[in-house]
Amino acid sequence: MDDKKFREAMGKFATGVTVILTEEDGVVHGMTANAFMSVSLHPKLVTISIGEKTRILSKVKKSKEFTVNILASHQEELSRVFSGSLKDEWEMDFDRIDGKPALPGSIAQIACEVVSEYVEGDHTLFIGRVREVQLEEEDPLIFYNRKYRSLSEL
Repeated sequence: MDDKKFREAMGKFATGVTVILTEEDGVVHGMTANAFMSVSLHPKLVTISIGEKTRILSKVKKSKEFTVNILASHQEELSRVFSGSLKDEWEMDFDRIDGKPALPGSIAQIACEVVSEYVEGDHTLFIGRVREVQLEEEDPLIFYNRKYRSLSEL
């Protein structure tokens, strides 16, 4: 099967939108991602998947920590900034959770330390032990079929 068909099939799965942040030498680095999942409740573990060609990969490998910021419906622009879609300079103040950078206004900020990493195909999977969580009551930003969507009740 060709790459286009596979990518199209993966786009049929509606996901939330996250921004992964890490810090190296006092500089915050981020990446928009929807490859995130909960792994375990005891201990509390999550997984993120980072492509081999991304700039943040080496930074997470070095720092051994990251935050997952689950975006609210009003944060589409932040998703675009951290996906590289918006090339303008972006300055912002970050929240801190467990000493790690986090995005203000996110519906969930999840601070993690890397406990395992696995190279699979063209991505590295990082298993993170959750150290702290902050929550906000807002609707999530949804991504489906290459478009941003909002959540509505049936």
